[in-house]
Amino acid sequence: MERVVEPRAPTLDQIAVFLAIVETGSFAAAARKLGRATSVISYAVANLESQLGVTLFARAGTARPTLTDAGRAILSDSRGLAIALDGLLAKARGLTQGLEAEVSLVVDVMLPARKLVRALDEFQKKYPTVALRLRVETLGAVTQAVMDGVAAFGVSGPLELASDLLTRGPAGSVKLIPVAAPGHPLAMMQGTVSAALARDHVQLVLTDRSALTADRDFGVVSVKSWRLADLGAKHALLLAGLGWGNMPKPMVNEDLKRGRLVALNIETPGDISYRFHTVYRSDMPPGPAASWLMERLALSA
Repeated sequence: MERVVEPRAPTLDQIAVFLAIVETGSFAAAARKLGRATSVISYAVANLESQLGVTLFARAGTARPTLTDAGRAILSDSRGLAIALDGLLAKARGLTQGLEAEVSLVVDVMLPARKLVRALDEFQKKYPTVALRLRVETLGAVTQAVMDGVAAFGVSGPLELASDLLTRGPAGSVKLIPVAAPGHPLAMMQGTVSAALARDHVQLVLTDRSALTADRDFGVVSVKSWRLADLGAKHALLLAGLGWGNMPKPMVNEDLKRGRLVALNIETPGDISYRFHTVYRSDMPPGPAASWLMERLALSA
């Protein structure tokens, strides 16, 4: 009876070599990336395959190494180990280095200003020595800034993006309501406005330049739409009667009270809730001050 050899645990360095080959596409390119000789890379992979008892790359008859079924099977776990290690090291650096000199964050333009101001006021009092860098973006541009390393964390809107590289958590929501200027045809109608009728009028739609939300629409009803990347510009056009659109209720409460805008009773399946979530790179977790601010902004109150 053939004796079954139990797999032995690989080293973190062997995992790093494996991932470098997958990322770069060749042993030679992985060697250049890691600053080692190609023979050292080949030796590390051979040892890894021996320890695991499987062949990870098909080498014969191919111009470049390709993953075997076994290689593909362990790729996700290998990436998870590497991300977890990067996160552990980043957290350790934060603990040893103390408070950050600066906290960079990016928030969705729909986040109520009162909530943001309250959190930043408390942040200033708690961490008076920490500088702040704030960006306001729309839709996928928030997550894109975090992925690019421009911001330590973000408070993003409802973007469905599954990635091992990102850690996300709930951060409340804001109600969106359809509004128009009093003189707009939809505002002068009595009773419920059908979705079919609303589609015949220009809808002002918030969009962004991020590739993450390319060709995707959020809350669009009308076949006629104007796309804007700035919520302030959308607000101004609504006040001018150039279209109708959904706006965060806290931002237009005063306009509704003063009659500058009218809430439209458009036939919809239900209330439109714009949900927020915190997001940061799993391999670059926020430091102590950024973590405090992120948790404060995540509170729904």
